[in-house]
Amino acid sequence: MSSAADMEMRVDPPHSANPATTGIAVCLGTWCADATVEQLTPILKLLQAALGSRTASVIVAYPATNPQADAWQHEGFSMQPYAFDGNKPSLNTTTAASYRNMQDVMQTYKTSCGILLGAEAQTLHPDALRGMVDAVLDRNADVALPRYSVGSNEALINAALLYPLSRAIFGVKACFPFALDQVLSVRAAERMAVAAGQAAKASGGDAFVWPTAEAAAAGFIVAEITAGTRIFPIQPNTDLSLVLNLLGSSLFSEIEAKASFWQRTRPLQAMLSLDVVPAQHVTTEPVSSDEVAEMIESFRIAHGNLQEIWSLVLPPQTLLGLKRLSRMPNESFSMPDALWVRILYDFVLAYRLRTINRGHLLGTLTPLYLAWVASHILAAQTTDATNPPESLARAFEADKPYLVSRWRWPDRFNP
Repeated sequence: MSSAADMEMRVDPPHSANPATTGIAVCLGTWCADATVEQLTPILKLLQAALGSRTASVIVAYPATNPQADAWQHEGFSMQPYAFDGNKPSLNTTTAASYRNMQDVMQTYKTSCGILLGAEAQTLHPDALRGMVDAVLDRNADVALPRYSVGSNEALINAALLYPLSRAIFGVKACFPFALDQVLSVRAAERMAVAAGQAAKASGGDAFVWPTAEAAAAGFIVAEITAGTRIFPIQPNTDLSLVLNLLGSSLFSEIEAKASFWQRTRPLQAMLSLDVVPAQHVTTEPVSSDEVAEMIESFRIAHGNLQEIWSLVLPPQTLLGLKRLSRMPNESFSMPDALWVRILYDFVLAYRLRTINRGHLLGTLTPLYLAWVASHILAAQTTDATNPPESLARAFEADKPYLVSRWRWPDRFNP
């Protein structure tokens, strides 16, 4: 467990809407729609192992297409089906609907804590889930997120984009800002549900909510709990451009919506960090040299074909850096952190200004991301770097004044 020195934060009074309530709502997403008893049993075993004596006050809500489905009891749990319209999201992850559903369950049963579990949640370490719940119920956190142990070649969209960008913009150091598993206080669940409704209305399709961004803007306490390894679900659609488009556009929209908040200079937000499950060194299957070469070649082809579009988005200095990168031999291919930071910041700006169609904009990010991945994989072969990379996160923080300046005076760059 962390010492008191690790928790440089205020201590508020309990924040439950009703101090007398002690129940816990567990909300399972569309990944377990119309689940059978056999499919739910591994999840219930996880909850029993993690929650112990708290099990008796747990409500487990799962989606059902039959609006008339009845509640039932199993293994001491109260099982509550909730209405599900049959439309599954493109990504197998937490969506805006997940937050709205959990808020409905928490309000209905007057619970004081809400748990969102993602697909393959049965592989989450019980101690990690217990630590997340304890952080909210006993240590006054509002949002508890896991810090998964991942291999150097895993969760690379998080490593390259989601973590360093959200950390620099919103000032929350949680390594997985879009974690599959989350625990929320009453007031955090209410905040997320409101944000979920706004996101769903704005997007009209797949909508996501960024808990660290909402927590930072509201001044909520975020806790990060070491969680060890976990199996991540395989996405039903593995098209990289689609994944980058959905997650990138959602995060860029969140940055735009909260511009008045993040433009003010402030230090990283104090965070409750709990060492519950020891961090593990994860060995992943190596990426072959042929696969790396294919990524680099995809970037080189795009560099030859997308100059006209990139010149509308990226300043001359960045374009020069990409030109140099395209000429590097495969064995020494390396994208500097500073170059990747400027690329993402300028894409955020172009998204805000609608320099080109937003869908096309995010599509042209894919080959640049592949160049970063190839560089990261090659570097990981010779170093024992962390995932997500700490040096990249610090580079985003150091260059944030560039984003702030260009956000306020976008005409300073005229392609």
